[in-house]
Amino acid sequence: QVQVEESGGGLVQSGASLRLSCSASGRTFTGMAWFRQAPGKEREFVAAFRRRGGNTIISNSVKGRFAILRDNSENGVYLQMNGVRPEDTAIYYCAASTQSMIVSALSSLYTYDYWGQGTQVTVSS
Repeated sequence: QVQVEESGGGLVQSGASLRLSCSASGRTFTGMAWFRQAPGKEREFVAAFRRRGGNTIISNSVKGRFAILRDNSENGVYLQMNGVRPEDTAIYYCAASTQSMIVSALSSLYTYDYWGQGTQVTVSS
């Protein structure tokens, strides 16, 4: 049984730092990613890594502030969020893929087979 679980969300002030964690189990994953969805908006890509080659990509909207980090386990990943802003308020989802990933597809929703339930991040001004 595949499980993807996020943790670490909460209410923080603008400019603060926050680290989200995700662990996935039940399969061997080719890559993992973070997406987010704000109220009334579509789910958008934040960051991803591909195991083969160790490629990582970050959305331009968070580049320079957020980073995707792998932990020591096979299927663990963090989203390090620095200098958060009110516009970063959203539900953050972790996703995992078993597909043969190409770099150009890392930011696509359809690349990922399994999703967590999401963790709420709220940034106050």
